[in-house]
Amino acid sequence: MTADALLLYGTHTVEAEPVRLSAGVLSADFVNGNLRTIRHGGTEVLRAIAYIVRDRDWGTYEPKLTDLVIDQGADTFSVSYSASCAGPDASRLGFRAAIKGSADGRLVFDVNALPESDFETNRCGFCILHPIASLAGSPVTVEHTDGSVVATKLPLLIDPWQPFKDLRAITHEVRPGVSAECRMQGDVFEMEDQRNWSDASYKTYVRPLALPWPYVLPAGEPNRQTISLRITGEGKAPAAAVASEPVRVELGEAGPRLPDVGVIIYPEDVEAALANLSTLSTLGPQQLILQYDPTRGHGLDALRSFARLAAAYPAQTTLECVVAGAGDLDAELSAVAGMVRRAGLKLSAIAVSPSVDLQSTPPGSAWPQCPPLEAVYVAARHAFPDIRLGGGMFSYFTELNRKRVPADRLDFITHCTCPIVHAADDLSIMQSLEALPFITQSTRAIYGAKPYRIGPSTIPMRQNPYGGATKANPDGQRIAMADSDPRHAGLFGAAWTIGYAARVAPTGLEMLTLSSFTGPFGVLAGPGEPVEEGGLRPIFQAIKGLCELAGLTHVAAKTSDEIKVLALAGRSASGETVVWLANLTAGDMRVDIPALGQGNLVMTPYATARIG
Repeated sequence: MTADALLLYGTHTVEAEPVRLSAGVLSADFVNGNLRTIRHGGTEVLRAIAYIVRDRDWGTYEPKLTDLVIDQGADTFSVSYSASCAGPDASRLGFRAAIKGSADGRLVFDVNALPESDFETNRCGFCILHPIASLAGSPVTVEHTDGSVVATKLPLLIDPWQPFKDLRAITHEVRPGVSAECRMQGDVFEMEDQRNWSDASYKTYVRPLALPWPYVLPAGEPNRQTISLRITGEGKAPAAAVASEPVRVELGEAGPRLPDVGVIIYPEDVEAALANLSTLSTLGPQQLILQYDPTRGHGLDALRSFARLAAAYPAQTTLECVVAGAGDLDAELSAVAGMVRRAGLKLSAIAVSPSVDLQSTPPGSAWPQCPPLEAVYVAARHAFPDIRLGGGMFSYFTELNRKRVPADRLDFITHCTCPIVHAADDLSIMQSLEALPFITQSTRAIYGAKPYRIGPSTIPMRQNPYGGATKANPDGQRIAMADSDPRHAGLFGAAWTIGYAARVAPTGLEMLTLSSFTGPFGVLAGPGEPVEEGGLRPIFQAIKGLCELAGLTHVAAKTSDEIKVLALAGRSASGETVVWLANLTAGDMRVDIPALGQGNLVMTPYATARIG
């Protein structure tokens, strides 16, 4: 498209504009065959109703739509289309979809699927997303497949397993006097708490995870599913925000210390880091996270290369050590400690996790053989008695929530997040920031005041706990579970990074890692990006800004619309206040910060700005 698109997203490709469907006060956005942002009287009722087909590695097919017809009337709308998914070995699944909405608050999404040949899938059917910002912890009524009806609540803290199973319908309050019933037909549904993966939703999906997967849809056997939404009541709609009003930033009370900032270093990236030491020094991370995984062939040479970098850039160092766990734990970790000494690598800390825990254990699955974590931590403490010991998960909060570690043996807890586990569109990635406070609150509820680290957390996925591998992305597309993502190289990535830091700042993290130094997760550009190869990606300035804030006192910073603009504030010992802003949207935003005497600041799409 344009150079502006490349600068914003790291790719010339932009997403298609959604089609706004409306029937009275009911509205929805039609995007790539599915419905997003379903509202009633301006209030978000559902985040999405989507028909999803996934492959054996939980990757999502992108169906090709044909025969698309959209009819928009005064009090009704309707959509119909055909679609197909091409699987491996020439397998193919076709389906026909029909959507109808009316001003009386009714919405129906119906799909008839017909495999043209045997079709292997991990999931084929509807996913319904309830938003979290206003619904977490709120009352709902659940109807089960046996006809029983239960009054309960959506979980406030993140549920590690499925809060509701065998679902037929779920009803919640949209606003006082107005309720929404979502009814599901055609299969057995259950709900999972998608905040585990930093998705900003509760997801109700088809086919219980306790059933075997992947499974095969037999050729010629039809499968029909229907989602019916019914909104009832006469409650008053909230006053609409005035679009011309600026987003207002208010500063509040002082809080915890802002965290150190780390960068992850892989053995293959050390030479590039050594060749760009002045840039690394300008970036200024307080910590180097050194990734060491013997199951990937890392050994003495990797540790020697880390030692060279640590000597050239004196900072705190943490060895992120994967434990193979195939034999005697004391022998394995003592051998690692011996190689660290031989390499001359000075470490400040070590974090350990068994290699088997790099893969997720879904609900209903048998836990794999794994050395007891107590034994892993005891062996690590014996091997490294004079440095801090961390543990948790090198994957995501999901795994830490499901497999609670014995934290009393640790000096700090750690985990990562990734926003493209389930979806990779621009809106879903920015919405993932809404889930981060729930993740930190849930971690604190489990592990108390234990020192707490997050990262490396980046838009691209560095490791796939849910399948055989991450998805290759040579063409720089928006792909879930991809090992690279073009938006990491654009202004979008920088805004997401500042937004991430703003969302987790109140929890008092010890360290936050949101990039590597080089490579697809780094701050240096590769070929074909908005800046020349070897130049500085926009995320460089964001990470540099976070490095400069490290150690300052966090100051609560609220914005009048946190969907659009987030703010991160720190105060020095001398009383100077610094505020970083992030525009999370593709439009211009006007911002006022009366506490700092800043008014009518105009932020361009996905811009970040330092004030003070």
